[in-house]
Amino acid sequence: MLFLLFELDGERYALDTTQIVEVLPFSHARTIPGAPAWVAGVIHRHGTPVPVIDVSRLALGRAAHPLRSTRLVLVRYRSAATPDGDDAGHMLGLILERATQTRRIDRAQFADSGVATPHARWLGPVAHDAAGLVQWIDIQHMLDDDVKALLFQPAAADPAAARP
Repeated sequence: MLFLLFELDGERYALDTTQIVEVLPFSHARTIPGAPAWVAGVIHRHGTPVPVIDVSRLALGRAAHPLRSTRLVLVRYRSAATPDGDDAGHMLGLILERATQTRRIDRAQFADSGVATPHARWLGPVAHDAAGLVQWIDIQHMLDDDVKALLFQPAAADPAAARP
């Protein structure tokens, strides 16, 4: 499998490239008042608003450093299944530091870390390579139900009808 590698305070993480729609240079998002601090805001991409998560703030409690290697990675996020079984997918932006390399890692190389992370279910198994450990990130477990409801409201024919 091909992964996009990124870092959080010097530790390596891997994102499955089949989930990636686009990799963009880092840009600031419009903030969403009342959202959790790690929800960086929203951007407008190809005519669609896209919510953005600051993965550094989610994982470490601090904002991502605006480095040259910091990227805004757009991924396809499956928030729910429709009655006919299709995924109701949404675009989700992830701010990732030092996201400049890809690496092929065999799925069989990954093993359970042995550490339960109930508050960070998105942290998956780990693999070891010449550079050390790398942990697989599962974006489908990044958002809890409350945040999904905040970020992915059902579309309405009249935008005013979507307001509470």
